[in-house]
Formats: sequence, structure tokens, C-alpha cells
Amino acid sequence: MSDQATTLYEAVGGGEFFDQLVERFYARVAEDPVLRPLYPEDLTDSIRHTSLFLQQYWGGPGTYSELRGHPRLRARHLPFAIGERERDAWFGHMAAALDSLVVERGTDPELEAQMIDYFARAADFMVNTR
Repeated sequence: MSDQATTLYEAVGGGEFFDQLVERFYARVAEDPVLRPLYPEDLTDSIRHTSLFLQQYWGGPGTYSELRGHPRLRARHLPFAIGERERDAWFGHMAAALDSLVVERGTDPELEAQMIDYFARAADFMVNTR
């Protein structure tokens, strides 16, 4: 990160970066036979919530918590059967969405590596069935 950017959120360009990342991710989810059944028909709220969560997680505004309370990621996902197949699909789509955005924007590879590491850990953490 640059000397003037104190958070990853700022270093990647703020909310716009995360909005684009999440839009790309959900475009992939919308076509995925493994993941699509886990989401509501209208993805609008899912897109908004995911973007706000990621912005907050990476140092942006606390809008997610203001609107939805504590993230409680695992608890929010317990109603859905998430196994290795779902984890791999989710991570694959998020990694591809991130890679496409990073290439387009010329984002620092170290920042991309931090995000990929987080997404891998988060995907593993959500697994609740074998």
C-alpha cells in the first residue's frame, strides 16, 4: 500500500472497486448450477450486502454493520448446506472476479494476494457439511 493509503479499501480505490468486484462475482454465480440455488431469485440484496461487507472488512465505512448488525458470517450461512463443492465454486468465482478486476485496474499484486488469502480462509470457514 502507498504511504498515503492506510487501508486496503483506500489502496484499491474505495467502494467502487468492491462494487465492481461483487458485480463480477455475482455474474458468475448467476450462471453456476452449484451456487445459484443457494441464492434468492433477485440477487440485488446479496450484491449490496456482500459489497458493503467487503468494504467494511477492508477498512471502509461501517455501513454493513449499521444496516445489518454484526456480520456473523458463519451464522448467516448455516441455513445453507455448504460443502467442499460449494466452497470451491464460491472461491473460484471470487478469485476469477478479483483477477479480472486487478488486471484491468493494475492493482498491486500484494493487495491481490491479501484478498485471495482472505477469500480462501473465508470459503473454508463457511463449510458446514461434508
